[in-house]
Amino acid sequence: MQRKAYITGTAALLAALLAGCSSGSGGGTPTDDANPGDAASAPAAAQPGRYRTLPEPCGAVGHDTLGTLLPGIQQLTDPDQRDKAYRGVPALTYDTDRKVGCRWKVESTLATDRLSVDFERVVSYDGAVSDDTQAQKLFQGMAKAADVPVPSLSAPASPSTGPSGSGTPSPSADPSGSPSSDASTDPAAGGSGSAAPTDLQPRVLPDLGDEAYLDDQLGSSGSTAEPRTVTVVFRTSNVVVTIDYEEQPMAVGVVPDSKEMQDRARDLASQLADVLDG
Repeated sequence: MQRKAYITGTAALLAALLAGCSSGSGGGTPTDDANPGDAASAPAAAQPGRYRTLPEPCGAVGHDTLGTLLPGIQQLTDPDQRDKAYRGVPALTYDTDRKVGCRWKVESTLATDRLSVDFERVVSYDGAVSDDTQAQKLFQGMAKAADVPVPSLSAPASPSTGPSGSGTPSPSADPSGSPSSDASTDPAAGGSGSAAPTDLQPRVLPDLGDEAYLDDQLGSSGSTAEPRTVTVVFRTSNVVVTIDYEEQPMAVGVVPDSKEMQDRARDLASQLADVLDG
């Protein structure tokens, strides 16, 4: 009876030891579930921009559009000269995946017209800042340098800018913030000191890319004719497009038509936005 009791006790001890080993070897190591919140709290990497490449700039503007912007092309009788005028001159660049451009210059019996188109693909090297955000900073810096008012979501509401101080400009408000009466004395607004509609002054453009603006400047060349330059800049995702359209009349005292030039530049901008979307 004593031997039987000894065997029974030994068996119980072995069973207890086996149970302890099996319970300690089930899951992973203690470090497997250490700091379970680390993965959730880690900041997500900023999203890359939509565009990885840029269009060929000299081929991005069609012949019909160039014929409208540069009327002198139609006056070129030599086919080789006309083809050369249509082709334009590529802008000097060292990285065609980041920045490209093209230039055109054509003289007619009435004026000399110049057109430049530039595409810049913005890349953020900060993992916490997206390409789009970096491109937005570039765009807003350009608008500020051009003194074009860019609406800000953080701007405080002003009782004078809209009904009930909502901060929304009324339809008759000047988006540049200048009194409308100044347009009659601002040659850059309408030329020759004549009154110009508010919608022709430098301003933000709706319905073009993610954000856009237009600038219109009438230069002074002393005794020669005054050139007008219309600039349209727009951003689509991480690409910023700049259009400069200049016309200098041959005759002194002639002022290029602001509305006509703005309409042409805006039409081209819409076409280039479609090129990017395509």
